[in-house]
Amino acid sequence: MIKRALKERLKPLLSGEHVVVLYGARRVGKTTLLQELARELKGNIKYLNAEKSSDRNLIDGVSFEQLSAHLDNIDFLFIDEAQTIPDIGATLKLISDELKEVQVIVSGSASLDLANKIGEPLTGRKRTLTLYPISTLEMVKTEAENQDSLESRLLYGAYPQVIGLKNYADKKEELFELVDSYLYKDILELTDIRNSDKIKDLLTLLALQIGAEVSLNELSRNLSIHVVTVQKYLDLLEKCFVIYRLKAFSRNLRKEVAKSSKYYFYDLGVRNAILNNFSPLKLRNDVGGLWENFLISEKIKQNEYSRRFANRYFWRTYDQQEIDYIEEVDGHLHAYEFKYNPKAKVKKPQVFLSEYENSSLNVISPENYISEFLNLIMSPQ
Repeated sequence: MIKRALKERLKPLLSGEHVVVLYGARRVGKTTLLQELARELKGNIKYLNAEKSSDRNLIDGVSFEQLSAHLDNIDFLFIDEAQTIPDIGATLKLISDELKEVQVIVSGSASLDLANKIGEPLTGRKRTLTLYPISTLEMVKTEAENQDSLESRLLYGAYPQVIGLKNYADKKEELFELVDSYLYKDILELTDIRNSDKIKDLLTLLALQIGAEVSLNELSRNLSIHVVTVQKYLDLLEKCFVIYRLKAFSRNLRKEVAKSSKYYFYDLGVRNAILNNFSPLKLRNDVGGLWENFLISEKIKQNEYSRRFANRYFWRTYDQQEIDYIEEVDGHLHAYEFKYNPKAKVKKPQVFLSEYENSSLNVISPENYISEFLNLIMSPQ
């Protein structure tokens, strides 16, 4: 069992002052985390799976008197997959305002839908956290991280149920099931999209371009859909925790390219399943992109779990000086170059380092990536 780092962040929030909202993709471990938390809490607990109509009907569309009766003498109310409840925002506001003795914890796999439903009603009344696939530090703390596990995560990703499988054929089968049965479920349910072919084609194009700048106009031409529709699909895929966007950094230095974006996958197993490519690293020509995607995703996970708030960018000039990844934290720029081959030469971007005085540059390879994340978690915030 790999202990989830986010559980330690959840516990201090259970003071009754705010509704705690846990976001995350389907099958990322939200239910397991909430059930573990519920078992450890002292007090009376009601746990509802909102995808079951019998549970959902206990709080959906009921009167205040009925709601009070259902929650009588309850200390903690867990609502899993809360986005399936139509008026969940109003219900949570009512509990927060009138039943202050009940601490509410809700989860949702579609941040778009749940955020829309609870955003305004719970203004000033909620705290939000996001759970991601298994992180490097979570692996390290269970002594499960080594060179073999690293290659496995670059190929098969870090979903809990995938990591738990020993056989590579079983890992592939699980990922195909995850992509086919869950990846598009929220997207198709939340929108008027009736045919997922364009979404699948878009994801294939993005999967082939990890580490490269993406042109929306080019995607539009290749998919034969309007660029506005491409933007809509990209936004939707981000809010369903499939991909994330990295913007170009610029402070108006004349040679900087500032309008481009890159897109990465939260989980490389999903990316490789979309392409149906699980070839060993030594046979691949996309190792650099995999390594870059892996490390940026790990940075996102670690920042979330340590509550380190950072703006994220990449950087490039017209004369092809570039930096893979930049984090801006409290006015300081932390730049990173990602090299899967630790012997590869790194040409320091002197223009960047001289122009931005509050900046640093680190190179991360398989030889030092674990210590990089350990240093981050142990450094003062």
